[in-house]
Amino acid sequence: MSEKILSTRSFALIAHGGAGKTSLAEAMLFNAGAINRLGKVQDGSAQMDFEPEEVSRQMSIMASFHHYTWKKHKVHIVDTPGNSNFLSDTKVALSGVDNAIILVDAVDGVMVQTERVWQFAEAHELPRAIFINKMDREHANFEKTAGQVKDVFDAKAAPVIIPIGAESSFSGVVDLLKMKAYLYKNDGSGKFDVSDIPADMQDQAEELRESLIEFIAESDDSLLEKYLEGEELTKEEIAQGLRKGVKSASFIPIVCGSAAQNIGIAQVMDLINDAFACPMDRPKPKGINPKTGAEEEREPSEDAPFSAIVIKTISDPYAGRLNVFRIFSGTVKSDSAVYNSSKEAKEKFGNLFLMAGKGQVSVESAEAGDIAAVAKLKDTTTGDTLCSDANPIKYEPEAPLPSVISYALAAKNKGDEEKVFASMNKLTEEDPTLALYRELQTKEILLSGTGQIHLEITCEKLKRKFGVEAHLSAPKIPYKETITKTKKGIVYRHKKQSGGRGQFAEVHFDVSPLPSGSGIEFSEELTGMNVPRNFVPAVEKGVNEASVGGVLAGYPVVDMKVRFYDGKSHEVDSSEMAFKIAASMAFKKGVQEASPTLLEPVMKVEVVVPDEFMGDVIGDLNGRRGKVLGVDSINNSQHIKAQVPQSEMMSYAPDLTSMTGGRGTFTMEFDHYEEVPPHLKDKIVAESQKEE
Repeated sequence: MSEKILSTRSFALIAHGGAGKTSLAEAMLFNAGAINRLGKVQDGSAQMDFEPEEVSRQMSIMASFHHYTWKKHKVHIVDTPGNSNFLSDTKVALSGVDNAIILVDAVDGVMVQTERVWQFAEAHELPRAIFINKMDREHANFEKTAGQVKDVFDAKAAPVIIPIGAESSFSGVVDLLKMKAYLYKNDGSGKFDVSDIPADMQDQAEELRESLIEFIAESDDSLLEKYLEGEELTKEEIAQGLRKGVKSASFIPIVCGSAAQNIGIAQVMDLINDAFACPMDRPKPKGINPKTGAEEEREPSEDAPFSAIVIKTISDPYAGRLNVFRIFSGTVKSDSAVYNSSKEAKEKFGNLFLMAGKGQVSVESAEAGDIAAVAKLKDTTTGDTLCSDANPIKYEPEAPLPSVISYALAAKNKGDEEKVFASMNKLTEEDPTLALYRELQTKEILLSGTGQIHLEITCEKLKRKFGVEAHLSAPKIPYKETITKTKKGIVYRHKKQSGGRGQFAEVHFDVSPLPSGSGIEFSEELTGMNVPRNFVPAVEKGVNEASVGGVLAGYPVVDMKVRFYDGKSHEVDSSEMAFKIAASMAFKKGVQEASPTLLEPVMKVEVVVPDEFMGDVIGDLNGRRGKVLGVDSINNSQHIKAQVPQSEMMSYAPDLTSMTGGRGTFTMEFDHYEEVPPHLKDKIVAESQKEE
C-alpha cells in the first residue's frame, strides 16, 4: 500500500451560500503556506473566487480547486457554490472527492441549501465533518446550532472541538480528544498558544468528551466491548475509533471556528489528516469495460491501470479548454496518450497541472487520489472517463441538475448572431446545466438553465470572455391551431385573367379533425378526370404551406385531415402555381368553417417539497390550471406529479422559491397539447393580432 496515497486527502466544502466556504478555504491555504496572504471575499482578494462575476456578487458561482501540504499530507480542496442557481457544480464536484465538510453559520443555523448539499454528500456516502462557522459574530450560538444539526440531519454527530467564548469574546477552541485549549491571536495570522482548558469550561469539556468517546467506541466492536467493561481507551484506540467512524460515515464530528478570523482552522486541518478517508478507504470505483460490457472495479493504487473522470471543464478563449479530473486509479504523466472511453477517442496530454485557484502548478505526474488538470484536449468534456487504452473502463458520470427555466436568446448587435451562438456553445461545454436549442415553431433560440441568475451570469461571461453581447427575453409559447368539427364540400376557385395566359384552378375539399399528435394528413381521392393527376403534388404543397400559419392567430395548424376529392381545371390556364394557390385558400376557408380552436403545450411537472409546503404547492398548481396526478412521500419530502400548461409555468422557478423559502425544487418537460379554454383563447388571439 503506497504511503503517498495513504497520506492523500480530498474534500469539498459544501453549504448554503454565505456560510463562509471560500473564507475557510482561504484560511486553510494560508495556514499551509499555499498562499501568502489571507484572501477575503468582501474585498475581492480571495484565491478561490476569482471570476469577475464571483468578485462583483461576492459569491461562488463555480467549483474551484486548490491543494496544500499539511504535516506531510497532500490535501486537495474543492470550494463549491451554495447558491441554488449553481448547485449542479457542487453535485458534480462531489463525485470527485473522498470527503466533505458541511459549513453551518453559528447565527443562521441549517439553511435551505445546507439540506440539499447534505443529500448530495449522503448519496455518495461521503465521510463528513460539520464546521460551525462565524463563532465571532453577534448572536453566535454553538450549542443551539449543534443541536439543530443533529435534529435536521438525523445524524450521529458530536462535538470534537468546542469554542472558547462566543461573539466578540470568541478567542479559541478546545480539542476534546487532546483535552487542550488553543488560544488564538486576534490578527488573522492563525497563530495560537496551547494551554490548559479554562477552569469554567472543565466540567462541560469532560461531559462532552465522555459522550464523544461513547460515539467513537460504537464504531468498533472491540473498542465498544472494552468501553462497556469500564476500561479506559488509549489515545491510539480513540484515534483509531474516530477514524473508523468518520471514514465509514457512521459518525460525524462537529468542529467550530471563525474562517474569516482564522481561529480554530489549524485544528480542523489536523482532523482532516487524522480522521478523513484516503482513496484506499473508499469503496473501489466501479465502471463498465467498453469492450466486454462487463462491470469492473479499479484498485485505487499508483500501479493499477490509469482511470479518471472529468469533474469540471473551464472554457477560455485564449488558453482553450481546461479539463479538471479526479484520478481513481494508476498514474498519468505529462505528454502521455490516454483514451476517452465516453467519446471513444484517443487524446494526447500536454502539460499536467494541479489547480491552484485561478492559476495552475505544473507537475510531471499525478496518481490515484489526485485532482489534476490538462489543457486543450480535443473531445473531452465534463463527465467523460479518461483511461488507459490497453485497459479501458467507463465510469457513470454524475448527472447535472436539470434545467428549469428558459429564455429567448438574441444578439444585442445586428450581425453578431453567429458569434453569440458559437461562443454560447463553448460555455455549454463548461456548464452542463446550460442547454441551447432552437424552438422550430417560434424560430427563437432558447437558453435553458437552473435559474434566472444562472442565465444572467452566463450572458455576463459571454460578454467578458468572448466580447459579444446578448439579451434575454421571455420566450414565445408555441401554440398551435386545429379544428373541432368536420366540414364537407369546401370549394375554392382561383381565377385570374390579366392579359395573355390566365390562371385557373378549382379544388373541392372535406376537412375533419384528427387525434392529438397526428399533424396534417392529406388524402387524394379524386375520381374522373376533372383534375389531371400531375397537379396533385401542387395541391398537397399548397395545403402544407397554408398549415404553417392558421386563421386565428397565425400559429401552425395540426391534427387535421384534408380530403381532396374533386375540382376543375382548364387545359390552357391551369398550372401547378394556380392549384397550389387554390389549395392554400381552400385550406384556410375549411379551417375557418370547421370551428377552429387554439392548442397549448402542457408540461409534465414534478415538484419536490418538504411535507409542510405540500398543501400550498398543490393549491398553487391548481391555480395555474394544473392537474395533480399523484403525490409520493420519499424521505420527508413530497414528490408532486402534475400536468400544467407551459404558459402558467413561465415564472414558476422564483414563485416556488418564495413559496417554500427556497426548499422546493422542480423538473419540467413537454408532455402533450391541449385545447385552450375559450376565455383565454380570445385573449391570446387578440394579443397576437395586436402584435401583427
